[in-house]
Amino acid sequence: MSSHSAALLGLAGLSLVVACAPPEPGETPDPVAFVAPLEPAPPALTPDELAMDGPVQDGDTLIPAVDPQYLTREKIRQEVDYWTAERSGTTNVDPYARTLYFILEGDRAMRYAVAVGDDGRGCSGEGIVPYAREWPRWTPTSNMLAENPELYGPHRNGMPGGPENPLGARALYIHQDGEDTLYRIHGTPQQWSIGEATSAGCIRLFQQNIIDLHQRVEGNTRVVVLSAEESGQGTRSPNALIDPLPMAGGSVMESEEVLAGLSEPDIGGGLELGAW
Repeated sequence: MSSHSAALLGLAGLSLVVACAPPEPGETPDPVAFVAPLEPAPPALTPDELAMDGPVQDGDTLIPAVDPQYLTREKIRQEVDYWTAERSGTTNVDPYARTLYFILEGDRAMRYAVAVGDDGRGCSGEGIVPYAREWPRWTPTSNMLAENPELYGPHRNGMPGGPENPLGARALYIHQDGEDTLYRIHGTPQQWSIGEATSAGCIRLFQQNIIDLHQRVEGNTRVVVLSAEESGQGTRSPNALIDPLPMAGGSVMESEEVLAGLSEPDIGGGLELGAW
């Protein structure tokens, strides 16, 4: 072996020793990348589930399907377990969970996803729904007109019912002690808002869901809007609770100012088709 070849072999051996040797004190080995496990994707909605929020022909108006991007298993209407002292036919609204429950027999309820009022414009307490309207007329409040005349001014005299009307396909009017609270449970063409706290104080549902709810409720149905402390009541079995489930309470709708988009305050002369 020539001296040149011996030198090359020596360098190769040195390279292997260096490559396999432990790091010198103070050196940090290259970190091994850690890939967190992916969260399992939520199960896809079935065609039957998607069909519940599909297009609806309502009289002369075609209501478009809810865009699937706004639908999750939590947002489709479904019958669920619900334990409450309220009798069947009552409507419980949990604004903090963005849900509305129409109470059925046998510790069951129909659950709907809702949009609620943003901070300072929510409500809690009890009331009744003495009447409802199909495709109600909407009129902006004086506060709306003062705060945003450019947006609301063109509608100061009211907007007829229709696909773009903020009150949607149906509206349930909440009264308390014989007086209109100015709060409504109603539909909305703004599908993206469901599940959010973005409205002016009212409770909004997908158009398909407000039609379904409207078909279930009867005149003078009781409405209970839960407070923050009461949020989640009914979703847990009484066996899991230390204290008995209290009746939802509250004597007033608590917002001082409702920018709710009033509609049809003059109901004398009869109710529209489908109203109570």
